[in-house]
Amino acid sequence: MDKTQVIYSVFGMVMLLSLIIDLGFFSQKNHVVSLRSAALQTVFWVSIAMGFLVFIGIEEGGQTAIEFFSAYLMEWSLSIDNIFVFIIIFSAFKVKEIHYGRVLLIGILMAIVLRIVFITIGVSLVNEFQWVLYFFGTFLVYTAYKMYTATEDEEFKPEESKFYKLLKKYLPLTHHDGGGKFIIKENGKPVYTTLFIVVVLLGAIDVLFAIDSLPAVIGISRNSIVVYSSNIFAVLGLRSLFFLLRTAISQFDYLQQGISFVLFFIGFKMIAEHWINQIISKNNQVLISLTVIVTCIGGSIWYSIYHKKKGTPEDII
Repeated sequence: MDKTQVIYSVFGMVMLLSLIIDLGFFSQKNHVVSLRSAALQTVFWVSIAMGFLVFIGIEEGGQTAIEFFSAYLMEWSLSIDNIFVFIIIFSAFKVKEIHYGRVLLIGILMAIVLRIVFITIGVSLVNEFQWVLYFFGTFLVYTAYKMYTATEDEEFKPEESKFYKLLKKYLPLTHHDGGGKFIIKENGKPVYTTLFIVVVLLGAIDVLFAIDSLPAVIGISRNSIVVYSSNIFAVLGLRSLFFLLRTAISQFDYLQQGISFVLFFIGFKMIAEHWINQIISKNNQVLISLTVIVTCIGGSIWYSIYHKKKGTPEDII
C-alpha cells in the first residue's frame, strides 16, 4: 500500500468512525441541543480535523498541511454562510426545535454524498482540461461580485424558490410536520410533511453552495485528498456549528463581504496562475492564501461585532 492509499484509508476510517460517534452519541431523536453540547461537539469536530491536519503534515509535508488548513478555513467560513440560509428555511417552514438535530443530520448525510460526487467530477475535469481552471476562476470572481453587492431585498425565500415549487407540483405535500415524521397518510394516501421538504431543501441548497466552494478549494490546492477532506470535515461539523452560532449569527453582518474578498482573491489567482507561478513560489502562494483567508474572514467577523450595521441593541452583543 503506497502513501496515497494509506492517507485515503486513514481518512475513510476517521470519517466512518466520526459518523458512528455522531449517530451513536450526538444524534438523539426529539432532543434540543444545548449551547454547551453544541460547543463540545464543535470542539470534537475541529479536533478531528486538526488531528488529520497533523497526520497529513507528517505524511505529505508542511505545504500540504497548510493547504488543508487554508481549505478547511475556507469551507468553515462558507459553512457559516450556509447557516444563515438554514435558519431562514427552518423559520419559513416552522420547524420545531426538537426536530432540528435529526433534520440537519439527514441533510448533512445527503450533502456528504453529493459533495463526494461533485468533488470527483470537479477534480477529474481540472486534471483533464486545464482551461476549466479559468472557468472556475471567472466564476469565483463573478460570485464574489454578486455576494458583495447583494442586498437584504435579495434574501432567500425558500417557499418562493423554484425547487420548492417543483416539489409542490409533483408531490402531495402537507403543511405540518406530521408529529416528526417525513411521510404520513391523509385520507388513506401518503403525503410528504414539511420536515421532508426541509431535508430535501437542505440537500439542494448545499449543492448550490458546493458550486461555490469546490472551485474555491481547488483554487487553494490541486491535491485531491486536501479537497475531499477539507470539504467533508467542514460539512461534518456543520450541524454543531449551527447550534453554536444560530443565536449569534445575526451579528455577522459583514461576513458575506469578507467571504466575497476571499473568493475574488482565489478566483483572480486561478485566472492569473501562469504568471503568478513565474513570480511567486508555490510555498509562498500557499502562505499568502492562508493569510488572506484568515485576515478577511477574521476581520469581517470582528468588524461585524464591533460595528453594528443594523443597530443591534447593546445587550445582545
